[in-house]
Amino acid sequence: MTNTTTKKRQHLYEIDFMRIFFTLGVLFNHTVNQFTSVMTDGNAYYTIRSTRVMFHYTRMGFIFISGIVLTMTYFKKHDWPKFLKKRFGGSIWPYLSWNALLMFLMILIGNPNYSLNSFGNKYFTIVLHGSSFYLYYMLLVMQLYLLFPVIVYLFQHFTNHHSLILSISFTIQLLLDFWIKYGMSQADTSSWPYWIKAVSINIFAYQFYIFFGVYTWLYHKKVYDFLDKHIKKIAALAILMAFGMIIYYRIWNQQYLHLDSDHALSLHQPYIVCYDIIMLSLIFWIGKKYAKRQAQGLPIWLESLMDRAVKVSFGMYLNQTIGLLIISTILNTLSLPNWLLIVLIPVGWITVIFISFELAWICYKVTPLGFLVGRPNWHPLKKQNISPIKNISTYKD
Repeated sequence: MTNTTTKKRQHLYEIDFMRIFFTLGVLFNHTVNQFTSVMTDGNAYYTIRSTRVMFHYTRMGFIFISGIVLTMTYFKKHDWPKFLKKRFGGSIWPYLSWNALLMFLMILIGNPNYSLNSFGNKYFTIVLHGSSFYLYYMLLVMQLYLLFPVIVYLFQHFTNHHSLILSISFTIQLLLDFWIKYGMSQADTSSWPYWIKAVSINIFAYQFYIFFGVYTWLYHKKVYDFLDKHIKKIAALAILMAFGMIIYYRIWNQQYLHLDSDHALSLHQPYIVCYDIIMLSLIFWIGKKYAKRQAQGLPIWLESLMDRAVKVSFGMYLNQTIGLLIISTILNTLSLPNWLLIVLIPVGWITVIFISFELAWICYKVTPLGFLVGRPNWHPLKKQNISPIKNISTYKD
């Protein structure tokens, strides 16, 4: 029926790879945004903007692997109150804390959009909307937790129709994205409830990627065997569709449909659904290959680096605003030509990765900051051993 098992849950190194890959992809996309924001209009600007759309699958990738991990862990468990308590406990506190900390940081550096006088109202708004500091995904994943028990019920109740469930979900996703792009974009949404019109934080606008993750885990061997058999065609199609994204963005969306930048770059488009499926399948296959290589033994330095990155990848996502703010400040201070800005994009990306990693690693190692990166290292009712600052850079499990 399915490939699920009652054996002890194994560690999925392919998920480690995908989690790191998508985290670095998110940091890349947001770093590029900092560079394009200071570019002057011209061919260089539009080339970078167009190329960036090739990497427009990272958010869907996180939802996809969330579906895999949750299915692997909870598919046969039905203690949903405990599930929700654990999952929300690991998400809500980092979300609330980082919004507050980053607001204080903005006030400290004199950002005119933030002030102590309006702190309460502003904080409530950005927490409710997920509208600041790139923390929108936290709202999505908490909605995912609420939706997941229903999805499990569907797969368990319609045992012999899993492929049909996935097909229906895909059809709904396509129709929904058609409506968002060609219908909703032309409508007056000013009076609509925020959660309905702000599709970027509405989990139903991403529902297929959850179903895709659930299905991939339930049939992971069959899925991998299919991908492995057709990987050359899939890789070629991925490359073709990646360049097709540029044409889709620049010619179809901007020049033919005359969409503004936000709508032209929206993730909710029919072409992007198909592109994401190909890219997520390819990356899942690469992750499987990495897992096989890891089982044979990696160089010690690489295994250590990957292990550290996995531990704090969530924290890197949460604190990325700090690294991006530093890059933005430097770029706005300097007045660089477009060609030099393009050359410096990899440097900026590596800098953001380094800053985000180091900040997340400090939180991970220093009590009681672990909760800020989803790795609690202190509890008020438990006896704790405080990690001294001098051990921050020491690698330990």
